[in-house]
Amino acid sequence: MERTYAGTLRRQDIGSTVKLSGWAWRIRDHGGVLFIDLRDTSGVCQVVCNPEKSMESFQVAEKVRNEFVLSVEGLVEARTEDTINPKMETGEIEVMASRLEILNVADPLPMIIEDDLDASEEVRLKYRYLDLRRPEMQRRFKLRHQAYQITRRYLDRQGFLEIETPVLAKSTPEGARDFLVPCRFSPGTFYALPQSPQLFKQLFMVSGLDRYFQIVKCFRDEDLRGDRQQEFTQIDLEMSFSGVDEVCTLVEGLITTILRETIGVEIPVPLRRLPYSEAMSRFGSDKPDTRFGLELGSINDIAGRCEFKVFRDVVDSKGLVSGINLKGCGGTFSRKEIDDLIAFCQQFGAKGMAYFKVTEKGLEGSIAKFFSPELLSEISQRFQAQPGDLIAFVADSTRVTWDVLGRLRLHVANKLNLIPKDQYDMLWVVDFPLFDLDEQGELTPCHHPFTSPYEEDLDLFETNPLAIRSRAYDLVLNGSEVGGGSVRIHRRDLQQRIFDMLGISREQAQLRFGFFLEAFRYGAPPHAGLAVGFDRLVMMLAGCENIREVIAFPKTQKGICLMTQAPTTVDPQQLEELSIRVAED
Repeated sequence: MERTYAGTLRRQDIGSTVKLSGWAWRIRDHGGVLFIDLRDTSGVCQVVCNPEKSMESFQVAEKVRNEFVLSVEGLVEARTEDTINPKMETGEIEVMASRLEILNVADPLPMIIEDDLDASEEVRLKYRYLDLRRPEMQRRFKLRHQAYQITRRYLDRQGFLEIETPVLAKSTPEGARDFLVPCRFSPGTFYALPQSPQLFKQLFMVSGLDRYFQIVKCFRDEDLRGDRQQEFTQIDLEMSFSGVDEVCTLVEGLITTILRETIGVEIPVPLRRLPYSEAMSRFGSDKPDTRFGLELGSINDIAGRCEFKVFRDVVDSKGLVSGINLKGCGGTFSRKEIDDLIAFCQQFGAKGMAYFKVTEKGLEGSIAKFFSPELLSEISQRFQAQPGDLIAFVADSTRVTWDVLGRLRLHVANKLNLIPKDQYDMLWVVDFPLFDLDEQGELTPCHHPFTSPYEEDLDLFETNPLAIRSRAYDLVLNGSEVGGGSVRIHRRDLQQRIFDMLGISREQAQLRFGFFLEAFRYGAPPHAGLAVGFDRLVMMLAGCENIREVIAFPKTQKGICLMTQAPTTVDPQQLEELSIRVAED
């Protein structure tokens, strides 16, 4: 007899004899009749072991404990009206066991296999194979599987070829530390695990394979957060003879199809495009959550005319004075809550937070005396202030001001429950700067050194390189970056010019990217691409707050696998074979 999945049985199966296999989830004794909720990957079905129907099955059932692995044969019967369970998809039927076999036993569990469990994350990760048995976890990985298959079907219909790229690659600078793999055949040399297939996918374009994609593992040795892992998966794609519009249209189709077919959410396209400068000035973030208001507003023009020295000094030093109207907070926040906001801003680099309370009389606060009535009126109008509002200001460098106010905006929105959890808002952020400054004040690429600038900005290379815009684009969903890419440089002269600006000498460029630059000598087509953070996207589809919830065997924030205890030391002989000596502390 073929196996039937427990969660698929319905009223139409009544009268059928079935064979089920799975785990004993719950066991109940009701007056000499044993009831076992049998769980498999499809769901749960109630199995009845009645000694009057099958004494042999009943005697076996008496030995069953939680998570024993069972095989059951029996007749599908209708439950009586008073025993129907509307909370179970199989709640109208049960299986009367005629044969029950224990396939394997289980020791007492270190955690309960329930969705509403109180086990710590450490226990869940140590016994991940048990955690993955929970119905909610299985639903998440079915969702992940769906997204995989939708991606492959969609891109196949669009003419893309799925091609694998090497896992053992050359170490090239891509923004984070590489994971290195020593080569036994050539002592002192190393492969690098790829941070992304960036160079390889561009080489596919040179090869004439003009539509490539891959659902690929990538590795970055960087500090971890709730939405980041050192080992992660991305949907990677590249297109020849394409620009921003072609990539955005294609990816909009892909992501909206995934949302529609997995969680039933429709997002209208085309998506709006928000220039980077506008995203930062309005929301203080290049991945703005636009499901709520609380937008930022600059008052540099007003601050330059006031008598408040802190504001005047920032304006004179080419900094930024910007504010945010925290609607209703002036009338409801206590002095301690406002002090907590000040401390929050200082935590992220601001020297402080100035503010006005909005009353029937106008703007009030300790700094109001430094502003004329006309300037106070201008501020009130700019922020559309109403009595009961609280207008908060940060004055610092443009970078610090935007960052702090962007964080404050999210902090207050979460505190006041302003973010609608059942809404999905997606947009593109475009026209990023090509260059940024690192901690030493040196030019560094905002994305990577293969991103193409706007042709009309090339004259700024010598005069104002920080003003050069890149043809880069990020896809933002509910305040999280779920994808990013750019039009690539395909001309050797422009690529060399970028290297020159970044202080990468001809010798360094040849050493790091020689094979790549060599390929560009033989006719590279214009091309563009993008990578979607697959784990992060699935996390959002599943409504999770942490990326570890949708990765089968994740690492902790310290990069440790609690189940296998990796990373670990290795046998000294292995190190000797690799010509590696571990330094003593």
